[in-house]
This record gives sequence, C-alpha cells and structure tokens, in this order.
Amino acid sequence: MTTLWDTTGTAVVKALAQERRTGGGVTSGLALTLVVVHDEKDTADVEAAVSIASARHPMRVLSVIRHNYEAPVPRLDAEVLIGGRYGPGEAVVLRMYGRLSLHAESVTLPLLAPDAPVVTWWYSSTPELIAHDPIGVFADRRITNVIRDRDPAASLRQRAEDYAPGDTDLTWTVITPWRAALASAFDTVQAECESVTVAGNPADPSAQLLAGWMSSRLGLQVPVEKAEGKYISSVTVLFADGNRIDLTNEGYKLIMRRLGQMDSIAPFPQRRTGDVLAEELRRLDPDETYAEALGAVTGHADLNSRPTTRTHIWFDPALAGSEG
Repeated sequence: MTTLWDTTGTAVVKALAQERRTGGGVTSGLALTLVVVHDEKDTADVEAAVSIASARHPMRVLSVIRHNYEAPVPRLDAEVLIGGRYGPGEAVVLRMYGRLSLHAESVTLPLLAPDAPVVTWWYSSTPELIAHDPIGVFADRRITNVIRDRDPAASLRQRAEDYAPGDTDLTWTVITPWRAALASAFDTVQAECESVTVAGNPADPSAQLLAGWMSSRLGLQVPVEKAEGKYISSVTVLFADGNRIDLTNEGYKLIMRRLGQMDSIAPFPQRRTGDVLAEELRRLDPDETYAEALGAVTGHADLNSRPTTRTHIWFDPALAGSEG
C-alpha cells in the first residue's frame, strides 16, 4: 500500500502505476471501475461490501470520501492498494477536503480503468439530482440505496423524477428472491390472475417496488397492506378459478403455499450488502424491468424512453445554503 498526504491527482496516478508494476495488476483483466461515494464513518461497511463484490467481478475501486467543503485549504489524501481491504483487485481511496470535494471528477477521471465500464455507487446518501454530481454523469450505471436516506419513500419518488436509463437501486436488487419465487409459482398456473396483495411496511421501498413489479407485469393495481415488521412479510395472489398462492417470509425461510399441493420451503437468509452489490454488477446495461416497476409505483410511465445521458448541472452547497 502507498499512502500519499496532501498530494495531487498526478501523483496518485503515478503511485497506482507503480503499485501495479510491483503488485502484478493487469489492467486488461478488469471488468469495470466502481466509484463509491461515501462518508468517512461508513468506510468499514463499504470495505466489507466491496471486498465481497470484487472477489466476483475483477474491478478497480475508487473510494471517494468528501470532507468539509468549507475547509479553507483544499487538500487530497490518498491510499493506493493492490489487494487488501477492498478485495483482490486495485483500489484507490481518495479523501478530499475543501472545495476540491466539489470537483471530485478532476481526480477520479484520470484513474478510471481504460476501456472498462464505469459504475458509480452512492453508499451513504444520494444527491437529489444525480446531474449535480459529475461522478454520476460520466458513469455508465448508477447505483443508489434509498433505504439509507432520511425518508426512503420520498427518495424513491425522487429517483423516478430524476431517472435516466442506467439508474438502479439496491432496494430493488434485494427483492430478487421474491421475484424469482413468484415467477416460478406462475409457471404452474393457467388461470387469469385476479388480484395480488403485498403485505409489509408501506414505507419500505422494497415492498413498493415489489408491488410495482407485479403491477407492471400483470396490469393490475397491487397495493401494499400494512403488516408487522420493517420489510415485506408476505404476498398473496388470487386467481379466477379460485386458486391462490401465499408466499410468506418466516424466519429465514420463504414458504410457498398452494391449494392442493405440499408447501414449498426455500432458504431465505438475510443477504449482505456485498452480495447484493455483486448481483447488481452482473449487468451493465439499463435495467428496463426496474424502470417499469419504479414507474408503476410512482406514476411515471415513460422512464425507459428517457435519454440515457445527463448533462452536469453545477451545484454549490454553500450557495444553496445561503439561498435557503
């Protein structure tokens, strides 16, 4: 590992090249560049998640930690690693102070792996408009996680307002087991679906997105009915011939009950953030199914037809604060 204090972007690029020569890194083997934007307090959680994902997807990780933009003197501190805390790949930790934190792209752009897609992941919180953050503008895919925002339900609506193809959210990725189980259940049913109900926390964005997915697939209005617990507890599907399907999350088991059949029980462990992130990094094209589910939840029917690129909109938190 190389540590650089009060350094420059040029020095960081040189240090990365030197570490690669001594550590044996191979640029051609990198599948992507993952730019992670997070707060200092979340560093350990980010390292744990990225180390899991990078073991499955060879990547260069750029960890961007923005400190007080009001600091009088801009400064850049950096760590350059080959292997270690961020997994087997290459990683650069960039701590930015003062006004430099508003221009993080000036440091990150020269560090992107050549000829590899760029994925930006906001771990701690998402900008209200992704176009306010140039790190999101130059990315091919953009991953948010609204469950970490102060008002997840409002943040989910904002993600639809601000959506561009290539956006996704980890609250969508975590419901993959629910979607897989429901899809397999429909394979054995011939009758028309009459109604679907998702039981859980109506403020949970994952519950909302699961209801939105079912709505977009079936052409029905699927509600989220309040139930005990923080997340999704069950899904009930009723069919025109009287059949029904009940999926219930019961203590790390997903139980499917169908009339006239034995219960189907599948493991349903709580997945780590790194596992969810690794799943999301499997695809680097726009997730049209997510857009349809998000549109069904928020009333936006045109998300997949929006432009795929954004233009950076300059945003200065100091000026925004003075205007407020």
